[in-house]
Amino acid sequence: MTTLIPALSEISRNYRAVFCDLWGCLHNGQTPFPTAVTALQQFRAAGGTVVLMTNAPRPFGSVAAQLELIGAPRDCYDMIVSSGDAAQYALVTGAVGFKVHHIGPEKDLAFFTDLPPDLLALAKQHPPVERVPLDQAEGIVCTGPFDDAIDTPEDYRATLLYAKTKGLKLLCANPDIVVDMGEKRIYCAGALAQAYDAMGGESLYFGKPHPPIYDLARRKLAETVGSIPNDEILCIGDGPRTDVMGGISEGIDTLFITGGIEAKQFGPDAAAPDPALLDRWLAQEQLSPSYAMGHLR
Repeated sequence: MTTLIPALSEISRNYRAVFCDLWGCLHNGQTPFPTAVTALQQFRAAGGTVVLMTNAPRPFGSVAAQLELIGAPRDCYDMIVSSGDAAQYALVTGAVGFKVHHIGPEKDLAFFTDLPPDLLALAKQHPPVERVPLDQAEGIVCTGPFDDAIDTPEDYRATLLYAKTKGLKLLCANPDIVVDMGEKRIYCAGALAQAYDAMGGESLYFGKPHPPIYDLARRKLAETVGSIPNDEILCIGDGPRTDVMGGISEGIDTLFITGGIEAKQFGPDAAAPDPALLDRWLAQEQLSPSYAMGHLR
């Protein structure tokens, strides 16, 4: 049974750490949400640890720079764990080969170059990763559409069909299907990987809801504040098939932010979801988050 709550402070005393999503929870890609910033600041002030867990395909340093650019204050989080961080290990160890074709925008090139010291050392034990044309590739690395403002998965059908005929694996650095950039909905790498799977290709995933990103977050927590058991961690997110499903699969309590990508399902006021609509939709989707609220506050 999912409990609707008015604020994070209602339950925060039960948790020592939160794994909080970014898009749809902390910001909309352009502007931070003031109530969400305050809620996370208050959680930290009471002794909690905030891990921003994002399916962004870029490593944590690039994500932090983006947060600074849009005005998210540094004191609302302790650390960042990204899908890009979790996928970089697979990249340098050749999970899809060492000659790879990159599908994604130029802004995501940090995925290939911005490696933490431990992965730099590991990379030296393997052949260097080269970005090559598709006809020379041993595998594909997808960080998103080339132009997420206009591209759709259908634009990549020919490329993906050709990759399938070559038997190439696709490393998906961002399992999100869509996110909202301000008022515009855009496709992510997960939509392309989903299309590749549907045509019989093989995609490898490292962000939410898949285990690697949660394993990485727990390791970072342990290194910083010591080991925290699952029952003292809360996952927060607006993605039913990423944030909510991932938290549930990991045995972690989840807080579903209904005013994000599924806001239209729960009535006209995104900040105040209709309880009956919420219960019906969760039953239909076969999801059971521990808590729900309209916007993180």
